[in-house]
Amino acid sequence: MSLQERAKAAAKNIEGKIEEAVGNITHDSSRQAEGQANQVEANVRNASEDIKDAAKDVAEIVKEKAKNVAESVKNKAKDVKNAID
Repeated sequence: MSLQERAKAAAKNIEGKIEEAVGNITHDSSRQAEGQANQVEANVRNASEDIKDAAKDVAEIVKEKAKNVAESVKNKAKDVKNAID
């Protein structure tokens, strides 16, 4: 998780909320839409970071499983070699 990217997303979300609120107060639909768009962008940034975090977690799990399988194969090979000798 990139703390910097999360901070940027939070800032973009706050910016969007303020922009939307100003648009609501001034009855400016363009500013309302811009604020909503900024909030959507923030949500997309956060979702992107969530996906990156999940991918890293999966990669670690796969790495650990591969290590376990390799160790198991190594042990079985030793057992077979010992049985032959």
